[in-house]
Amino acid sequence: MNKKGGAARPADGVRMIAQNKKARFAFEVEDRFEAGLALSGSEVKSLRAGNVSLSDAYAQPKGADLVLVNCRIGEYQPAAFFGHPPLRERKLLLHRAEIEKIRGKVEQRGYTLVPLALYFKDGWAKVELALAKGRTHEDRRDAIAERETKREMDRAMSRKRR
Repeated sequence: MNKKGGAARPADGVRMIAQNKKARFAFEVEDRFEAGLALSGSEVKSLRAGNVSLSDAYAQPKGADLVLVNCRIGEYQPAAFFGHPPLRERKLLLHRAEIEKIRGKVEQRGYTLVPLALYFKDGWAKVELALAKGRTHEDRRDAIAERETKREMDRAMSRKRR
């Protein structure tokens, strides 16, 4: 928190808006991409107010582009008359080579494109996308057990250092 009560800004010009914590648990992340978003003015205002949810969002190829689906950006109340629909598909801005690479992977069986985070970088809205495979129930249990084991080892090491 800064002196005015708002969120602290990192030195590199990145201000986090929302994170998709469930995606890191439910999917095995293989590759990450940073993409811009094509937004309307009221959507940007709503993002700055933090009125966004990534919980059910995913990206998919549509025509020659990639679109973000089910990303809920709530209405900006002062612009309610000329507002935007909260669940519309939003175009992702990537280089053509990146789009083709992602398209090739997504068309393979088992891969999906999930958003991990939404943030402002130097004033531009960006989304961090992950090319991921879904985890099975057993994989999730293994991940939890591995995380708990690592946590116990770290605790033991910190006790020993004291």
